[in-house]
Amino acid sequence: MKATAKAHTNIALIKYWGKRDESLILPMNNSLSLTLDGFHTTTTVEFQEGLEKDTFSLNSVGAEGVELERVSVFLDLIRSQYDIGPIHAQVQSTNTVPTAAGFASSASGFAALAAAATRALGLELDDTELSRLTRQGSGSACRSVYGGFVEWQMGERADGMDSYAVQVAPANYWDVRMAGVVLSDKMKKVSSREGMKRTVDTSPFYNAWVDSIAPDLAGIKDGIREQNFEKVGEIAEANCLKMHATTLGAVPPFTYWLDSTMAVMQTVRSMRDAGVPAYFTIDAGPNVKVLYLPENEEAVHTTLRNIPGVADVILSRTGQGITYL
Repeated sequence: MKATAKAHTNIALIKYWGKRDESLILPMNNSLSLTLDGFHTTTTVEFQEGLEKDTFSLNSVGAEGVELERVSVFLDLIRSQYDIGPIHAQVQSTNTVPTAAGFASSASGFAALAAAATRALGLELDDTELSRLTRQGSGSACRSVYGGFVEWQMGERADGMDSYAVQVAPANYWDVRMAGVVLSDKMKKVSSREGMKRTVDTSPFYNAWVDSIAPDLAGIKDGIREQNFEKVGEIAEANCLKMHATTLGAVPPFTYWLDSTMAVMQTVRSMRDAGVPAYFTIDAGPNVKVLYLPENEEAVHTTLRNIPGVADVILSRTGQGITYL
């Protein structure tokens, strides 16, 4: 009753921001992401008779409190949903993703946990069922089941059975790169969950954000099919800015950006003006991700590394979906 799975993080190009159901983690809108090979989580789950409770270690450090609770609650969901019984598990994870800093650490974390736990229990889930299950641990994690470009369908049913991710294009379809610009690895003050809820409940800009998703999604999927980098980049960058604009209208208002976040954004625009096509996107955190093409990798990497306040630049290619080790 032991298995190990590896999942890569994904970065949304059309953002998921806000839930229609908090408990089932059902989104207010469809979203679309790119799975990356540069950030990943590897998790081993071993169910053992006689354990009094679940245990969890992250990067060889025993976890307690909220971290352990989130893992145990998700395992409870699996035990209940598949009628497993009261057997507990040891969970050991190795994570290359900065935690709670806007690099989607929970996406790779819960995707790897769901895959390893279900495999350890001998459950043969197809990708749709695994994505649907993973969504209930962390919404964006449902997209990390797949490689390449992935769409999370919001669904319409109250029970969430039609809310899961589907692959739009596989990892080998198009060689698009992304640079993760690390500005801070500190845990953010406003969590994604708290930020989403506050924005949905109080921001006067939120409804306009939701209304903008359908044309953005249609346009970016056309761009992916056509391998039109400028079209994909322009839509992704604009969608990101609209999402962050909703947080400025929340009560009380908040932002995830630092001065260095703005500096990276301005530098990316300057690169475009100089003839290097590059586009930024930012999730719920200060760090910036920059889309670029392989022929511009050296120029993009060098330019980003020289920005004051940049701690690291991690280059990624398009990543694969769940793998079992």
